[in-house]
Amino acid sequence: MLKKQVLSLLVLIGLFPLLSGCWMAAAAGAGAYGGYKMKEKGYTVQNPITKEEKSSKDKE
Repeated sequence: MLKKQVLSLLVLIGLFPLLSGCWMAAAAGAGAYGGYKMKEKGYTVQNPITKEEKSSKDKE
């Protein structure tokens, strides 16, 4: 019984880094997509976040 518990614990500890890497990749992808969509709407990532103004050349 103890061997089974130890083996289960070792498998869980071994798989945890793999799962955490997947979560980090998913979060990075979601952040990149959000930034891309904000850029489409004219926002820039600065401190603070602002919306770009259209220049007079763009309006013509």
